[in-house]
Amino acid sequence: MGRVTLEGIGKSYGDTEVSHDINLTIEDGEFVVFVGPSGCGKSTLLRMIAGLEDITTGEMCLDGERINEIPPQERDIGMVFQSYALYPHMNVADNMAFGLKLSHTPKEEIRRSVEHVAETLQLTELLERKPKDLSGGQRQRVAIGRTLVKEPAVFLFDEPLSNLDASLRVEMRVQIAELHRRLRATMIYVTHDQVEAMTLADRIVLLSSGRIAQVGAPLSLYHFPESLEVAAFIGSPRINTLPVTVIEPGTTRTLVRLPNNQTLAVAVDGSTLEPGDTATLGIRAEDFVNEKAEATLEARLTVAEKLGYETLAHYRVESAYGPVTQRLDGLAVLDDGPTTTLGLAGQCCHLFGPDGRACPRQIELPSIPGGTHA
Repeated sequence: MGRVTLEGIGKSYGDTEVSHDINLTIEDGEFVVFVGPSGCGKSTLLRMIAGLEDITTGEMCLDGERINEIPPQERDIGMVFQSYALYPHMNVADNMAFGLKLSHTPKEEIRRSVEHVAETLQLTELLERKPKDLSGGQRQRVAIGRTLVKEPAVFLFDEPLSNLDASLRVEMRVQIAELHRRLRATMIYVTHDQVEAMTLADRIVLLSSGRIAQVGAPLSLYHFPESLEVAAFIGSPRINTLPVTVIEPGTTRTLVRLPNNQTLAVAVDGSTLEPGDTATLGIRAEDFVNEKAEATLEARLTVAEKLGYETLAHYRVESAYGPVTQRLDGLAVLDDGPTTTLGLAGQCCHLFGPDGRACPRQIELPSIPGGTHA
């Protein structure tokens, strides 16, 4: 079992609060990713679950048992750190077995556990090697194996891939996902990389300034962000935004005026808005339309990134908040003229009020596993 419950969790260093009223339940066997910008409190929250940081307020339970005062070594929790922290004078087998030896586990049991985990992580041929003879990805697998042999109820990962190059990070992402599918253990993973979050998580917990900004399935956060902050963080490239003026709020359609004085009926519930409010229109890079455009933007191409499988065209659009990016087919031919036209459809856009809160989208998408559309 590995059900983790956080109720009103807070953390302060003197007068400085770094975590505020965190309420969250992580179910047994779930893969949850804590994500957010640097300084948002995600690693601090993970360290509180591990017992490496004291909890200032609130209650934390593992399978119904309060663990606030239980020391780290007595919690049924294993942690993989950002640093591999392998002993250079020990071979792979001894590094993986070290924790079991400290707990006076019988030698035969240690041997069986190490061999089983080594086979799971494809380390069997490397058991006699020293860390200096391993690649970065192999060292990270050994660090994971050292935790795995203890068979904890909960696995914690603190940015474990940040020291790897791009290709190894992709490889290790796949291996961690496969490991979770095989073990069905509870895993809590911290990263600042939203691509890792989107590809690994059953649920994402997006943190901001020590608070939970939104919790949900990756695609739920992508298509139905609850705030401009969430929309801007989730998704690569970043969501395009520009200021608009609310003309006529509605429960299923909200009419807005673009900076070029064109109007667009956005498929959102804007009933909390008032005519004349300044709002923010959001458009994902793949959501510009060529046909049946309800409004258009005049844009000037500045850079085209040809990535083979896709092309990212970056434009300058008057009044937009920063560059505007369009995702195109990898073989797309771009207009060489001084300007091009980007088409908008209200069904494909997001709308955020003056306070940054999202107006609920009034669209239906195919079922999103593990999340809701609200």
